[in-house]
Amino acid sequence: MPPVAMVPAAQRLNRVLRRVPTAVVWLGGLLPGAWLVWQLVEGRLGPDPLKPLEHGLGLHGLQFLIAALCITPILRATGLNLLRFRRALGVTGFAYALAHLLVWLLLDMQLRWDEILRDLTRRPYIMIGMLAFVLLVPLAATSTDSALRRMGAAAWRRLHLLAWPATLAAAIHYMMVVKAWPLQPMVYLALVLGLLGARFARMWR
Repeated sequence: MPPVAMVPAAQRLNRVLRRVPTAVVWLGGLLPGAWLVWQLVEGRLGPDPLKPLEHGLGLHGLQFLIAALCITPILRATGLNLLRFRRALGVTGFAYALAHLLVWLLLDMQLRWDEILRDLTRRPYIMIGMLAFVLLVPLAATSTDSALRRMGAAAWRRLHLLAWPATLAAAIHYMMVVKAWPLQPMVYLALVLGLLGARFARMWR
């Protein structure tokens, strides 16, 4: 028995959503990145464009990861079924995280491996960010239907629980990067902690 009875409005909306192709989410996920690239080309990212580009890509990655984690709580709370879009949201979040990492490695650090290794061992916010990315890699690598069939549903679900610590690490990384206490990173971190708390409370019950 579902925890929340599905209201007629949610049922009607779900019928509409079943006709929406997942390609809409995949293509929509490209728009924030395309907007950043356009701003870069037009010279609208300021005198040091690499930092806004790098931070913007990382922020979009975090936003898509959080959106993917919200799918199940939304279903339980409202009956709105967005499960078929969760993979697209999660993989898009990983793609932005990968782009964020590549901008840092290739453009910011310019593959100066001695400095990169020093940052990875001495700067906590970079260590936490790299932890988040490492946790996301197996999720992206097993995001296909064939991977699900090979692993089996139970093992696949256990592995994809890594999305929770990965997103939490990403939110902490964002909070530490800004080196202050502005509202936006605190809101993202609070949202992730709230989602985690709700999940643990449900597991406890």
